[in-house]
Amino acid sequence: MNSYCAREMLLFTGNSHPDLARSVASRLGIRMGNCTVYQRSNRESRVEVGESVRGKDVFILQTGSKDVNDAIMELQIIAYACKTSCAHRIIGVIPYLPYSKQCKMRKRGSVVSKLLATLLCRSGLDHVITMDLHQREIQGFFDIPVDNLRASPFLIQHILENIPDFRNAVIVAKTPASARKAQSFAERLRLGIAVIHGEPQEADSDRADGRNSPPLAIKNDPDSQWKDIGQAWSPVLELPDDVVVDEVEDVGPPDNVPSRNRNISTTNVGMYIPPLTAKEKPPIDVVGNVRGKIAIIVDDIIDDMETFVAAADALKERGACKVYVMATHGLLSSHAPEILEESIIDGVVVTNTVPHELQKLQCSKISTVDISSMLSEAIRRIHHGESMSHLFRNIAFDD
Repeated sequence: MNSYCAREMLLFTGNSHPDLARSVASRLGIRMGNCTVYQRSNRESRVEVGESVRGKDVFILQTGSKDVNDAIMELQIIAYACKTSCAHRIIGVIPYLPYSKQCKMRKRGSVVSKLLATLLCRSGLDHVITMDLHQREIQGFFDIPVDNLRASPFLIQHILENIPDFRNAVIVAKTPASARKAQSFAERLRLGIAVIHGEPQEADSDRADGRNSPPLAIKNDPDSQWKDIGQAWSPVLELPDDVVVDEVEDVGPPDNVPSRNRNISTTNVGMYIPPLTAKEKPPIDVVGNVRGKIAIIVDDIIDDMETFVAAADALKERGACKVYVMATHGLLSSHAPEILEESIIDGVVVTNTVPHELQKLQCSKISTVDISSMLSEAIRRIHHGESMSHLFRNIAFDD
């Protein structure tokens, strides 16, 4: 007998997306596991597992919903409870991995995605199933296997079945960074591609800080070859006449200042660092022909709508007859539904990796694509020890 099949499978969920968990359980033909997750009066998360998990495969479905930090803690507490109760395997099913946009180092910041991956591994997870990571390299942050599923087959099918005259459409990349994803969609649909350039992107701030300050120049050093440059673009270090470059002079404090030994070192102050020209955002422009066509903007996450509305305005100005937006994760935080409802965007299509029923009540332009079938098939294959390659058929590197 196959040892995988001999083990029982349990599916638990927290409070992030119970509707998706019930849909997955229904497709698998199993019941939801008995697990109660609630918050105490002091906002601490409390988990009570109501059945034995010893020797079983436990799948925990939890996504990055509105209360993202609560969702993360609930997932870790459930995983740790199953680990200490001798579960055979603990698999985290995280359709939308939170903090995935914080996967690069920022000024005086940290790579939060790496921190989250470490926390999830230490809490007891043996495997992770997720969908459309913001950057594929995030998989390398985990010390356990990660299956990064793709939602593109569902989105492409929605285009074929629900957008009239899609042959007259063009796939649009909202930024040059997402051009490869747009190209993948365009090649599968046999359509053209357009790229929006000049839109503000999330990047390191251009603000000057201490680490970008130019080196000090010596004002009264006649032999310094950088004197003029220092006067032009860098602060000038005023030195007394008796101070000589490349020497260290002990400068005593005034009589009314507490004694503190401080040295003024002028060694290497003449080293020249070429100034870097500040970045300047070019005016928004569209590369490609969109006149008289249906523009379909593709991305992985829709959160704030301002950039999408700006892109839609640019497309309309250049003759696009309709503008649709498609993405895997529809976070639609804050006032995004109201902004979308008042915009010229004709429709937004997202999957149900995160719940957005409330947003759909606020905006009639939001449509949902169900991806529970792919999650349930991934769970079934992992439980029975089958290959996952079937779920990645014809999936390109850029999808």
